[in-house]
Formats: sequence, structure tokens, C-alpha cells
Amino acid sequence: MALENTLIQDKLTETFNNDVFNFQQERDIFSLEASADKITPLILFLKNDPELRFHFLTDLCGIHYPDNETERQFAVVYHLHNWYENKRLKIKVFLNGEKPEIKSVSNIFLSSNWMERETFDFYGIDFIGHPQLKRILNMDEMLSHPMRKEFPLEDSGRTDKDDRFFGRTTTNC
Repeated sequence: MALENTLIQDKLTETFNNDVFNFQQERDIFSLEASADKITPLILFLKNDPELRFHFLTDLCGIHYPDNETERQFAVVYHLHNWYENKRLKIKVFLNGEKPEIKSVSNIFLSSNWMERETFDFYGIDFIGHPQLKRILNMDEMLSHPMRKEFPLEDSGRTDKDDRFFGRTTTNC
């Protein structure tokens, strides 16, 4: 018997009530949103439930939504995989933009250790309880987080990007 979206949704809503919501099928991945304070019990439930068996964390990443309200400016996305049924699940958790933090799942999935470090490095999201949360790709001395959308895409003072050099002017010279 194949693992159906309705079974996943029913089990999660029965266990977590309103802390799991916005269930939808996105191409071949069943997706949902969850409350940040429930991520540890949610991931444990998905991994340990004998019917669900999401035993593999495929990916964990961050997203910055600077135009959202403060409570939803950052997100952490978890991609889980049930190899037995070849079923994929995406969980998105929104975080506060002023202090983005969430509990680490590195004690549940060891593979998340580097993924959480990379997300911290590039977005500044604090993974509470991580065994060694420090930069992984950028220099330790760096003060900013390069994937945050806080800076203009181009330096307005650069002259090598001037449209006049590429024949894209609207005025005749």
C-alpha cells in the first residue's frame, strides 16, 4: 500500500493540531508549514512513526523574505524522504526576522550538522543546541551573511556596468 498524502496529513494534524498547516502537493513533493517551536517533535514523529518512516533528511536550507512581515522574514526548509515508499516531504518553518532561531535537528539527523552550519553561515539563522555552530564556508571574521537580501544587487558607483558601454542608452550621444 502506497503512502498517501491524506494519511500523512491526518496523522500530523491529529498529533500536532494547528501547529501543522498549509498542506499542498507541489509537483512531486507533498508540502506543509509548521510552527518553529514544534520542529523537534515533528521531525521525530515523521522519522519514528512506523507508517510514515521519513528516515532520510535530503536537505535543509534557509530562505530570506525581506518584504514579509517581521515574523515571517526567514524560513528554514526541511526535505525528508521515505525510501521505502519513495515519498518526499517538504516542511517550511518561518522565523522572526529580528532574531531568526530554531532548534537544531542535528541530534536526530547527523547529516543536518553541516546543512545547519551552512544555513547559519549564509543567513545568520541560529540553530539552538547545535554542537558546533560556526561558519563553514566564509571567513570567521565576516560580519555579514551573504545570502541575506539586505544589500543592493550592484554598487551604484561602479562605472564598468554603465549602460553606455553596452549600447543600451536611451539618449543619443
